[in-house]
Amino acid sequence: MGLAEKRIIKEFETTAYPALKKKIDEAAGFEVTMEVRWDTLAKDEKYQASWAASWPKIYFMPIENAFKEICADEMGKDALKGALKKIVVQNARDSHSSYWATFDDGVLTLDYQFTNVDQVDDRTQKLRAAVEAKL
Repeated sequence: MGLAEKRIIKEFETTAYPALKKKIDEAAGFEVTMEVRWDTLAKDEKYQASWAASWPKIYFMPIENAFKEICADEMGKDALKGALKKIVVQNARDSHSSYWATFDDGVLTLDYQFTNVDQVDDRTQKLRAAVEAKL
């Protein structure tokens, strides 16, 4: 990864990410621990011009949307707060399958490659199903 890619990541991390993280915390009803593996999100350099516009749709909006649905009532809020220890956001496996979201031992791992950017609803539902199955 070169300097140009590092600059894009740093800009996103310092400007866009805090607002996205805040929305996720608000949807969950508590401050969620998140580990974003930025270097893995920036693997495919041919798309670097659209990273900043696409990362929210690929990763962060599905989390927020799923948490809003899960936490629609006190039972959901309590269940998520009691079970979720951390969220890991990455593109380690170059996955774009229905198994992009896994929830094991309190860790929600989202592993998705840069593809199908606008399929936010599909990723939201798969994420929600993965979490609710373990609550």
